[in-house]
Amino acid sequence: MTNPTASLPIIPAPLDVPRQLSAGRRSAGMAMAVASALAFSSSGPLVKPLLENGWTLGSALLVRIGMAALILSPFLIRAVARERGLFRRHGLSFLAFGLMPVVGCQLFYFSAMQRMPVAVALLIQYLAPVLLVAWVWLRTRGRPSRVVMAGTVVAMLGLVLVVDIAGARFDFWGTVLALGAAVCTCVYFVMAERTGDALPPLVLAAGGMVVATAAIGLLLLTGILPFAVDGALAPVLGLDVPPLLVLVWVGTATGIAYALGVTAVPRTGSRLASFIGLSEVLFALGFAWLLLNEAPAPVQFLGGALILIGVVLVRLDPAESTVLSSVDDPVPAAGGRDARSPRP
Repeated sequence: MTNPTASLPIIPAPLDVPRQLSAGRRSAGMAMAVASALAFSSSGPLVKPLLENGWTLGSALLVRIGMAALILSPFLIRAVARERGLFRRHGLSFLAFGLMPVVGCQLFYFSAMQRMPVAVALLIQYLAPVLLVAWVWLRTRGRPSRVVMAGTVVAMLGLVLVVDIAGARFDFWGTVLALGAAVCTCVYFVMAERTGDALPPLVLAAGGMVVATAAIGLLLLTGILPFAVDGALAPVLGLDVPPLLVLVWVGTATGIAYALGVTAVPRTGSRLASFIGLSEVLFALGFAWLLLNEAPAPVQFLGGALILIGVVLVRLDPAESTVLSSVDDPVPAAGGRDARSPRP
């Protein structure tokens, strides 16, 4: 896939990228992407009982993201020990990743949820693969292949069936907010694709999580996000579980999800990874069925099958076997060092 981010200055383009990805590397990346989607999908059904019991979204996010930051912090600490100028060189990357793919995506999505049905907000957010295909088209002026177009249409049709938007009403600001979540999701895949030796994926994720935790804390301190917690036990799998224990699990899953996700994208490319990410919707249905006793309807099973077919079609695109990152126009790193410089 031609790299859609060659002019993005937030992260320098990685150099010495192989012109042809090995099948093993790609397969490992796809497995990581699926595992990341699985980890991400467990959060919603587990957090839902807490929000219904009196926790505010900001409070739950603070614990969730803070726990994820704690889990990923060793990668950041190690990178700082190796490179004293890490924050000077990559502070903008950490700031962008923390504010957009982490905080922005969740706040936009949950704000949209308050103005429109959850299914519609989810559908719009998961237009991210379509937006990435359109971005590559505009950026490279190369029309996507027929197999990619077909895979996009089939996957989106499957997504419509899975989220079930029957009878939903249009809300302008809700749509704008949900599109904001979709754009933040695109930024996640784009930034993750551009990681490399200059800024390893796990270091980007760790730095972004620290920024996101600080941002959520600031929003809570200023009262922009309300703060409220409740000690009532949360019903999970028929058991009453302490809320902090639930959030520790959710935070751990979130940290693992980001770690696997940012590591997978450079191996698969942002476009394929974004389509694989649609499996998060399917896993979320499964967790809601398992944890909350919300059984999917037959049409949702059909939609899930179509999503999988769409992902397979995108994977079959011959262009997915070529260059994933352009090395023709490297962007110098901040501070004057070239992105070719090896990590100390």
